[in-house]
Amino acid sequence: MNWHIQEGMGIYLSTPKTEKFSEDGENGRLRYGLSSMQGWRATMEDAHAAYPDLDGTTSFFGVYDGHGGKVVAKFCAKYLHQQVLKHEAYASGDISTSVQKAFFRMDEMMRGQRGWRELAILGDKINKFTGMIEGLIWSPRSGDANDHVDNWAFEEGPHSDFSGPTSGSTACVAVIRNNQLLVANAGDSRCVISRKGQKNVASFMQAYNLSRDHKPELEAERERILKAGGFIHAGRVNGSLNLARAIGDMEFKQNKFLPAEKQIVTASPDINIVELCDDDDFIVLACDGIWDCMSSQQLVDFVHEQLNSESKLSTVLFNNLT
Repeated sequence: MNWHIQEGMGIYLSTPKTEKFSEDGENGRLRYGLSSMQGWRATMEDAHAAYPDLDGTTSFFGVYDGHGGKVVAKFCAKYLHQQVLKHEAYASGDISTSVQKAFFRMDEMMRGQRGWRELAILGDKINKFTGMIEGLIWSPRSGDANDHVDNWAFEEGPHSDFSGPTSGSTACVAVIRNNQLLVANAGDSRCVISRKGQKNVASFMQAYNLSRDHKPELEAERERILKAGGFIHAGRVNGSLNLARAIGDMEFKQNKFLPAEKQIVTASPDINIVELCDDDDFIVLACDGIWDCMSSQQLVDFVHEQLNSESKLSTVLFNNLT
């Protein structure tokens, strides 16, 4: 197989890998479908988490689009929802604070000997089955979701000073409790809701973005980047990263005089909370590979058209990836 290098992070294949991974699930409150395809990347760098029963009243879904490697996306898929559950704010009903803290906690957990060891495992550096799982999207088993929350004790070792990964990942998560939907986003993955529109067409469904793509050109992002000592060249932070927010990417988070939310690149999520109603049909969480090809409205229209003849949600998404 021939590889070639393109501008930006990562190695690209000469022909795309079009095998798709799909999954469906449901409970008494909702149903979901997911589908993914590796495409042109040399390795699958995306991951997901789907927990319709995070607890008795709450569902959690997340997409994580890795760049520069797959390990940060896989780390988030394994641990971010656990940290949401673990934070004391969650027990008191403050989901917003627990989600925000979980985003920052990912960066903290990936440092030091323990962080290095976990990333090495997730990166298959010490996994003899590497060849068997290469190219598949990774997600933790649903049964492993919440049973054993790790306290992440400090470990001594040769990598105790490890400052964290230079690769990174977006994170876009949706938490649903009763009729409330919370969306938290860092990066350019996106969450869109389909809601009945105002046009004089009974079946018209309007796409509403529940997240904002964090590109360096945005005024608030540009201001933070420059104040933290960074620069923007050709639409990329310090000439390399085309995102202004991400988990990981520790080389952009080295200013010891600034808090995490004011670093050149930050894991700080935008959080949007909406009340769901009868006018709402579905939400879509997707990486930028979808949004580079379709607008939010085009995707909502596509899903609605597909649902007229296909009830299996993963098949609808599968068709979109074709």
